[in-house]
Formats: sequence, structure tokens, C-alpha cells
Amino acid sequence: MTPDSVGAPVRPTASTHAQALAEETVPPGILRLFTAAADAFSQKGFHATTTRDIASRAGLSPAGVYVHFSSKEDLLYRLSREGHVVARDALREAAAAASDPEDALRALVTSFAQWHAENYQLAHIVQYEFRHLSDEHRTEVLRLRKEIDSTFATVLRDGVEQGVFEVTDLRLTTLAITSMIVDVARWYHTGVSETPDHIATTYADLALRLVSRG
Repeated sequence: MTPDSVGAPVRPTASTHAQALAEETVPPGILRLFTAAADAFSQKGFHATTTRDIASRAGLSPAGVYVHFSSKEDLLYRLSREGHVVARDALREAAAAASDPEDALRALVTSFAQWHAENYQLAHIVQYEFRHLSDEHRTEVLRLRKEIDSTFATVLRDGVEQGVFEVTDLRLTTLAITSMIVDVARWYHTGVSETPDHIATTYADLALRLVSRG
């Protein structure tokens, strides 16, 4: 997929993406380091980013990072975990507010796709840097991913039971839908002309076509 880069509007920076996590629940000191880490990881990658890089962007000494996090890996874990929790909770709310399976699937895909586009730098960190986590932390993040997948799978199952969806393999269909959404964080960038709204609407249409009966 090669999005058109002509006439692209300016998109948010990594700083605003990090702040999109949960300003009301994340303490200011931690949010400040989340913002700095999101900037550094998105520009340099996890391995090339040092604790000093993060501290400098946050206006702190390297020792200031260790007041809140035991290591760079711990910071990545908590940033990744928070991102997954925010996404999971938003999807659950969208599903609960829907009137039927079709409405629910459209709401889920729209919400998830738009989040990945609007917060593409943070989403890229959350979705692709988790491989650098320790086994214990990776297990926790994968648990959250399964909860996200389960939200999609439940909606698909409800649609099949109500006769509005045709799905021959629930697990693979769930994987296909969530994978195409997650991939937005790989290709989306500030030069893409498609807006997050357009991406979200298009992806929702594609998902409904994928499971439509006839």
C-alpha cells in the first residue's frame, strides 16, 4: 500500500500522541516521561534510545527517570500497557453502545482504525516495539491484545448467531480485521493525504464486506 502524499495536512506530533493516552489518570510526572519516551522511541527506535535521551527531552536528569521507572524497558512496558488499556476500553464502550452486530462492528473498526491513524507514532510503539519487552511484560501485553481480539470476536460471533454475518473461521477473520487496522501504524505518517476519518470509514466498510452474507 502506497498512500498518496500530495496535499497532506499537518498531523499531531508524538508528544500529543502520548498525551492522548489518559491525561486524567496518568500522573503528570509519568505522562511527561511517556511523552519524552514516545518522541525518542518514534525517532530513534527502542535500542538506539538511551535513558539520557528520554530524560533530556523531559527536562530531567537521567536519575529523574528512575524515580518512576526501574529501567528503559519498564518505561516501554508501561507506555505500551497504557496504550493497550486505553484502546481496549474504548472498544468495549463502542461495542456496548451499539444497537446490533453490524453497528457494533462498524463502531469497533472505526474507533480502532481512527486511533491508529490519529496516534500513529504512539500506535507504532505500542504495536511493534513490544518485542523488546521482557518475557513477563510481553505476556501481559499479549493478554491485553487477546482481550481486544475477544471484543471483535464476540461481535462477529453475535452477528453469525443472528444471521447477519457469514464467518467460516472466527479466529482467522478476527485476525484479518485487526491486522489490517494495526497495519495503519506501519504506513501512516504526516505526508499521507487520507484523513483518519476517511481511513476509519473505509476500513469499516471493508470489514463489513468481509463478513457480509452474500
